[in-house]
Amino acid sequence: MRLFKLQSMVLIAIAFVLGCSEYIIVGILDNLAKQFQIGISQVGYLVTGFALVYAISTPLITLAIGKKSLYKALLILLSIFIVGNLLTAVANSYIILAVSRLITATSSGACIAVALAFANFIAPIKKRGWLVSWVFSGFSIASVFGVPFGTWISKNYGWRYSFYAIILVSIIILFFSILLLPKNIHQQASKNFKEQLRIFGDRRIQIGMFLPMFNLAGIYVFYTYLQPILSHILLVKENFLTLTLFLYGLMALISNQISGHINNRKWTKTLV
Repeated sequence: MRLFKLQSMVLIAIAFVLGCSEYIIVGILDNLAKQFQIGISQVGYLVTGFALVYAISTPLITLAIGKKSLYKALLILLSIFIVGNLLTAVANSYIILAVSRLITATSSGACIAVALAFANFIAPIKKRGWLVSWVFSGFSIASVFGVPFGTWISKNYGWRYSFYAIILVSIIILFFSILLLPKNIHQQASKNFKEQLRIFGDRRIQIGMFLPMFNLAGIYVFYTYLQPILSHILLVKENFLTLTLFLYGLMALISNQISGHINNRKWTKTLV
């Protein structure tokens, strides 16, 4: 039971650091715009590019993993993630910055997919909903603590140090992943990509996909530009930005935990 708790903490930590890297752009839009002498909207393209690569690469990489060791796959993906963030931290041009974010996105989506596969394998049936909700909560924890802290680092020491902090935490997580996660887990035999596309003809899959898609589209259109909206339009002090990011993440964290409890009960009635 103790090993399960430690393994669960590692998986949640993976989601946390992925969330920090993904969301940190939100808190440093102004800094990046000034650094590379570009407009806010152009920096926003980093979020768009990240999301597109994330969405497209995740199923392709997961399919490519096939029946190979998920343990090895996760370590490779975490290593690529670290390299991507290191390239971001040392980027001296907008092009290099954009490429580094695409590398990070390529590894991030597949990394969380593999982490969720681990969660389903290591958790008892009664604990699966709980663990999956906690893994997703890692992103919310990143919003609550990671992004505001990263924004604070950026304001006081420079945006590059925010990524150095992410790299340091990632290396620690990689170490504990090597130490604690089971090495003999494999996913079921994968079908070819064309056959997998057929699942999108299922109405249940369509609903399950479109619900979070429209939900996240509505959130991130605003969330991405939260810093310039508060700073330049509403003329809010920078300290309030950190508080706003904290409150947003806190509410997301609470809702994720509620969803975990709902999942273990009659979720079909509650979802409506």
